[in-house]
Amino acid sequence: MAATLCVKLLPKQGWLPLTQSVRHGSKAVTRHRKPMHILKQKLLAVTQYIPPKRVVPAGAYPSQNRKVQEDSGLALLLKKQLKSIFQDCKMIAVVQNNATNSEDMIILRHRLYKHGITVKFFPNQVMRSFLNDSMHSNMAPLFIGPTVLFVSKEPKPREMLVTLRGSPQMTLLGACIENTLLSAQGVVTYSKLPSVTVVQGELVSGLTMLTSHTASMLQRHPAHLSALLQQYLKQQSPDSSAEGTAKSEEAA
Repeated sequence: MAATLCVKLLPKQGWLPLTQSVRHGSKAVTRHRKPMHILKQKLLAVTQYIPPKRVVPAGAYPSQNRKVQEDSGLALLLKKQLKSIFQDCKMIAVVQNNATNSEDMIILRHRLYKHGITVKFFPNQVMRSFLNDSMHSNMAPLFIGPTVLFVSKEPKPREMLVTLRGSPQMTLLGACIENTLLSAQGVVTYSKLPSVTVVQGELVSGLTMLTSHTASMLQRHPAHLSALLQQYLKQQSPDSSAEGTAKSEEAA
């Protein structure tokens, strides 16, 4: 009996329920914040909790005050030597040293010394510090890595380039010749220029030729003028006029 009642009450498979739950009510959005009175806003701003600053132990962070590093005695001495080099030498070349051994360096220094060129070694840090305060500040980018200075009191780029051909480990980066900064290609172009003695000889020969032409021209005009005057005087003389009339009569 109980089983038959349960079977009658339970819905059959595939049938829809007789009652369905439908949601009724307002569809308005309730997530917007309600406007707050201005006095309440001020009260909340005044009573807001401000946590105290965290106490940092001394020495945890580096100090913001910059420490001015003073040059050592050796650095000052090297800067003094650099100042004298830039004042006395007319050619200062910067060459990169690509792992040259001591024997090759000695041979190179000996070959350069024959032409009056000296090899100098200075740390890059000292060089940059010196160049930043001088008129040759544009040379500072050349001093990167192991570098060497070739200095001479007279500009001798041709002899330097010929000597560097025998040392492939040494690469020319640039040079300052007679207070003019040149690249490696500029040094090669400068070396192809004629020497000062040749230029002076050409200048003297050109000036001599010009003066000789001027003197000949000045002498020619007075001679030509005197010849014309003499011819005019001969034509105006009475003897020449009588001879001219006699010749005209004979011709007639």
